[in-house]
Amino acid sequence: MDSRDWAGVVEAAQLAAENAAKAVIAHFHIPSWTHDPSGEIMEILSEISVEYRDEAGRLAEIARTLAPEHARTRYGEPLIRKTPGELYNEEKAANILGMAKEAVDMARRLLNLLGYKPV
Repeated sequence: MDSRDWAGVVEAAQLAAENAAKAVIAHFHIPSWTHDPSGEIMEILSEISVEYRDEAGRLAEIARTLAPEHARTRYGEPLIRKTPGELYNEEKAANILGMAKEAVDMARRLLNLLGYKPV
């Protein structure tokens, strides 16, 4: 955020949320090679303690919401002739970064529940 590279912030945030979801998935099986692991989270939902299913569902929602940013941060929106730098501003980057932080925090709690110790 300090460098004001909004597309860079969004790129890193999207990957953080994606990897947070994949860390939880990896407890159950090898995650697939996708930038949207939300479907895999939903598949394992029944294997997660009932009191944490809403949180896991929210993790899936964040992963699904941010997945399209993976391509946008690299290629922009060619159909509307916008570069990645033109797509993002400080407010959008801050919102997406907040979602990524939420995803990482949720993954940590879920992994702790599953028996992993924080590093």
